[in-house]
Amino acid sequence: MGNELVTNFDKFVHITNQTKNGLVEFDFSVGDPTMYLELALPVIQFEDFCNKNGVKYLTKQQEVDVENDRHKWKYGEVGTLKYEKEQE
Repeated sequence: MGNELVTNFDKFVHITNQTKNGLVEFDFSVGDPTMYLELALPVIQFEDFCNKNGVKYLTKQQEVDVENDRHKWKYGEVGTLKYEKEQE
């Protein structure tokens, strides 16, 4: 038994910051990207965590959804960020 979370739900990572002293700050969620834990790990351990758990990185649309939801919890109303697709 390792450090892997066993579940049928998708596991997501959203990197929120990388510090000068080598920590990766990130949100980790299972199933619903708007319900997450805020975590921090050194880069090597972060990469190991992601590999062991088969995480997916949030899409740009999911990032916007998470930020709008975070705004709701902080200020009482849903944020108004919109995802603008990049022009090809």
